[in-house]
Amino acid sequence: MLIGTPVELPDMLMAREARAAAQQDCQKTHPGCTLLSFGLNIPGPVKTNDDLRRLFADGLHAIEERLHEGGWTILEQREHHAPTGDECLIAIEGKPAAIKKEMTALEEAHPLGRLFDIDVLDAAGHKLSRPTPRRCLLCGEQAQVCARSRRHSVEDLTSRIQEMLLEYLHK
Repeated sequence: MLIGTPVELPDMLMAREARAAAQQDCQKTHPGCTLLSFGLNIPGPVKTNDDLRRLFADGLHAIEERLHEGGWTILEQREHHAPTGDECLIAIEGKPAAIKKEMTALEEAHPLGRLFDIDVLDAAGHKLSRPTPRRCLLCGEQAQVCARSRRHSVEDLTSRIQEMLLEYLHK
């Protein structure tokens, strides 16, 4: 089980609205930009703690490296840290499909990339889809199917995430 400050559904809904408003503001500030939204996929009431913040920082660093290596220009970067989770919004000069392809590759290659939530939005604010569905942390089936059917308990999922974090951070 993850240790940290639990949050409730109304907090998460308010955070989602704030993120959408920040995305709209960023796209007004940088018309025509590609927007990257980064956070972590963490089920259950605890969305951040010291270990998750370290993973977030590592993930953000990996994203910045990939953008730099790809020759994309970061126009603006906004970080937000709250009990509802750590988030970063990056306005980028570049083609959204190419950036999405690179970020999907990062999610697939990073040891804990399965926990990354990297959304890429085009200039109109439309989110680009992943070419292949994510796999469940526990059974390997399509994650959306397991989530919809509630095949696994939050406790089992968070225990698995805690194991992954310990292995990754303390190697």
